[in-house]
Amino acid sequence: MCGRFVIAGSRADLIDAFEVDEAAEEEIRPSWNVAPTDTVRLVVERLDPLTGELTRRLEPARWGLIPSWAKSASVGARMINARSETLLDKPSFRAAALKRRAIVPADGYYEWRKNDDGSKTPVYLHGADGALLGFAGLYEFWRDPATVSPEHPQGDWVVSCTIITRPASDALGEIHDRTPVILPPDLRGDWLDPRNDSRPAVQELLDAIPDPSLVPRIVGKQVGSVRNNGPDLIAPLPEASEGA
Repeated sequence: MCGRFVIAGSRADLIDAFEVDEAAEEEIRPSWNVAPTDTVRLVVERLDPLTGELTRRLEPARWGLIPSWAKSASVGARMINARSETLLDKPSFRAAALKRRAIVPADGYYEWRKNDDGSKTPVYLHGADGALLGFAGLYEFWRDPATVSPEHPQGDWVVSCTIITRPASDALGEIHDRTPVILPPDLRGDWLDPRNDSRPAVQELLDAIPDPSLVPRIVGKQVGSVRNNGPDLIAPLPEASEGA
C-alpha cells in the first residue's frame, strides 16, 4: 500500500516535470509526511468538447477518494489506495477509472518493513535518479452537504483522489507486499487521456505499466507520527546506507 509519501517540489518543479499547461495559482507547500486526508496535487487532463483539445492541469485534491454517492467525507480516509486488480469492478472506483484518471506527483514514499522479531522498520523508497515519481491515480467530485447554504443550495464541490497499487515484486516485495503503480514518462499521456474511456483500453493501460525501479533507504521512526514533518524524515540513519 501507500500510506505516507513525500512531495517537496515547488509548483514550478511540478509544472516542468509533468509538462503542465495550466496550474492553480497557490504555491505548493512541501511536505515530507503526506498523510491520508491531506491536500495533495493532481495532474489531470481535460478535453474541450468544442475544440477537441486536451489541457493538462495541476490541481489540488484531498487524498482519499470520496465516491459521488457517499453520505460523508469520512469514507475517503479508507480509500487512499485502489487495487489495480479490482478497480474496474469496485463501485467506488470503476467510473473514475474510465473517466477520471490522474497522476499524483511524489518524491518518494514510506513503507514499514516487518522484522523477524515483530518490530517494523520504516523505509523510504525513491527513484534512483532523484526524479519526481508519478503515481497512477483516480479522482472524483463530491458535493459536501455540510456547505449547503442559500448561496450554494447543493453544497461545494470537493475533489478527492486515490493512489493505485499493485502486488510488489522482487526486492520491493521484501519490504511490503504492495507498491504504488508508478507511470514512466512515456506512458503518462495515454494514462491521462480521457478519450481512453473503455474498460479494455484502461485494462491495457494498466497492463502496460512496468514494475518500478526504486531505491530503499532506512529512515528514522519519527516518520510514524503525522506531527513530524521536515527533510530530516528522509535522511538515512547513521548506521544505514543506500540500498539497505
